[in-house]
Amino acid sequence: MKKITVHDMMVPLDEYATIDQNASLFDAVMALEKAQEQYKRPGSQYPHRAILVYDKQKRVVGKLSQIDILRSLEPKYKQAASRDDGRMMASGFSQEFLRSMVKQFSLWDKPLGDICKKASAMHVKNCMHVPEEGEFVKDADSLDVAINQLVMGQHQSLLVTDNRDNIVGILRLTDVFKQVVDAMKECNL
Repeated sequence: MKKITVHDMMVPLDEYATIDQNASLFDAVMALEKAQEQYKRPGSQYPHRAILVYDKQKRVVGKLSQIDILRSLEPKYKQAASRDDGRMMASGFSQEFLRSMVKQFSLWDKPLGDICKKASAMHVKNCMHVPEEGEFVKDADSLDVAINQLVMGQHQSLLVTDNRDNIVGILRLTDVFKQVVDAMKECNL
């Protein structure tokens, strides 16, 4: 069986949804929606769940996921996160505890009332996730290296870099999982 590399599995940068960091959150949501519609073409199995953010030099400086968008529409999440060392880790928490947080911090007390105003006033750069060291993978790396990074970091995607550390694509968990499932089917157990 041929060794699969990250390059074989990645979505090239020019095929992924992007937005300028100074754009509004509303513009980013519209760009993501457009990318999702375009990805419904035959042969395209999974829609984009994030949008890449670039700066004036057209360098990727962040990712804006569906979770980032929802989190940014409720600013009180930052207040709740500050009590948890800046992380919003919900794993292991009971439903009762999570519901008490909604009540304690009055999360989504005005759920959709001023969503249009919020989305048009926010800039992408204030809502995006800035990738950290463990969220990059080389395009020449094997798929097993990438799987390890996805699992250990609990990432939905990794930014793919070339040998000069330029971002050239994105490796999505959904595509990697599909590759693993296809390999399992070939086993004929």
